[in-house]
Amino acid sequence: MAEKGACCCHQKKTPRSEKLQADVQRRLNRAIGQLNGVKTMIDDNRYCGDVLTQLAAAESAIHRVREILLKEHMETCVVEEVQAGNTEVIDEVLKLMRNFA
Repeated sequence: MAEKGACCCHQKKTPRSEKLQADVQRRLNRAIGQLNGVKTMIDDNRYCGDVLTQLAAAESAIHRVREILLKEHMETCVVEEVQAGNTEVIDEVLKLMRNFA
C-alpha cells in the first residue's frame, strides 16, 4: 500500500512543450466549462436532449485531450523506453489503448 500522500504516478522524463501544455489546458478548461454548463442545465430542469448534446460536447473534448496525450506519450516516453531497451512499455501502451475502447 502506498504511503499517505504518496503519488503512484511516474514523472515524465521529457517535458511537454509549452505549446502542447497550453493546448491541453485550454481543451480541459473547455470541457470543465461544458460540464459546469451541464450541472446548471440540470439545476434549471433543461430539456434532456439539450443536456445530452452538451455532455457529448464535453466528452468529445476529453477524448481529444486523451488522443493528444497518447500521441505525446508514444512519441516521447514510449520511444525513450524502447530505445533504452524496455520493451515492456509496449504492453503498457496496449493496456492504455484497451482502456479507451
